[in-house]
Amino acid sequence: MVIPIFIYNFASEIVSSFNIYSIMKKTILTVFVATTLMLSSCMTSGFGTGTTTSTGNSSGDVLTSVLGAVLSNVLFGGSLYDQSSMLGNWNYNAPSAAFTTEKTLTNAGGNATVTNMTSKLASSYNSIGINRSNTSFSFLAGNKFSAKVNGIAFGGTYAYNSQNGEISLKTATETIKGNVIRTQKGMGLMFDATQMTNILQKEGKVSNAAAVQAISQLAKSADGARVGFELTK
Repeated sequence: MVIPIFIYNFASEIVSSFNIYSIMKKTILTVFVATTLMLSSCMTSGFGTGTTTSTGNSSGDVLTSVLGAVLSNVLFGGSLYDQSSMLGNWNYNAPSAAFTTEKTLTNAGGNATVTNMTSKLASSYNSIGINRSNTSFSFLAGNKFSAKVNGIAFGGTYAYNSQNGEISLKTATETIKGNVIRTQKGMGLMFDATQMTNILQKEGKVSNAAAVQAISQLAKSADGARVGFELTK
């Protein structure tokens, strides 16, 4: 950085006027230049302005990334959708699993447990035949929804609580209660063991009883566990 010549000359005149020795003159000039550089740097970085400009990842970015990874596996206290953001057509993208709270997640073994659960879910979903083209949920204005699971269509009305992510899907025959959470790619729609079994067997007419049982057991494998679908638009 170049120091304006008039600032340097001004400092020199001040020092000379007091007839200070040469070595002290150099010292004061050095301090003056360093201070000027520091102030200039602070103004450039936005110090005191409430604005920060950065070309790299700050420690705050790293912290946000870590928290996001953890909270994506926690239903209550995680990142939620408001109802207007949920509207539209959502297709199955991947299996999804989570825990109701950070405590239940920790007690179950942490994020590694969720990874293991989703891996097992993927195997069961594959054996059933669940894929992007035959499994989807559409949330419409007026609290109406339509869905397909395993290619079987159903629909009705829904109620969503954006404060805690709880959702109720009311069909012609039952009310299915679940949880919605924001994931890295889209939306997680998850259920406990009983509700997931109802989604697959009563609504999706899945005949692979062994696969449904395996999915149900995963949801029962630890306190607070939930299983379901990651959906994307």
